[in-house]
Amino acid sequence: MKHVSKSLGLVFIAAALFLSACAKKPVRSATPDNTQTGAGMIDPTQIAVGPDSTLVARDAGTVPNASASVVEPIYFALDRAAVAPAERPKLQAAIKWLADNPEKSLVLVGHCDWRGTAEYNLGLGDRRANSVKRYLESLGADTRRLETLSKGSTDAKQGGGEAEWAKDRRVDFVELVKQ
Repeated sequence: MKHVSKSLGLVFIAAALFLSACAKKPVRSATPDNTQTGAGMIDPTQIAVGPDSTLVARDAGTVPNASASVVEPIYFALDRAAVAPAERPKLQAAIKWLADNPEKSLVLVGHCDWRGTAEYNLGLGDRRANSVKRYLESLGADTRRLETLSKGSTDAKQGGGEAEWAKDRRVDFVELVKQ
C-alpha cells in the first residue's frame, strides 16, 4: 500500500508539471495590423537618435531610416542573441572602422525576422545589439562611441522563406554623425 500511494503521488506531481509547462510564444499573423497604438505601446518607428545626430548609411548619404551597415552586419540564429563563432571575425572590421574613424561613433541596430510578437522582437533586437556591443567592448572598443537601438521586426520581410528571414536577424553598424 505504501508503494501504491508513493507511485500515485509521483504520477500527480508529474501530471502537474506537465500541465503547467509553458505554452509556445504567440506568433503574429501574416498580415499584422500595425496601425494600433495606445497607452503603454511602443512604436519603434518613432525612436529618435537625438536632436543633434543623424544616422548615415554606407552608399546612401544621410538617411532617416538607415539600414545599411558601414561594415558587414552580424547575423544571428533564430531566437538567439549570442554572437556565433562564425560571425566574430566581422567584429574585427568594426574595430578597424572605429580606429580609422576616431571622430565618429556607431549605432548598433538590432533586427529580428517577423515571427514573434512586436514586444518580444523589440527585446530580442535589443539583446542582439547589446551582445555585439559587449563583444566589441571586450575587443577594446570605446563604450562612449557605441550606442544600441532595437528596431525589432519593424523592417522585417514577411514573405519568402527561411533564407529571406535569416537576413532580417542581424545587427547593423550604422554611422552616427554629430552635427
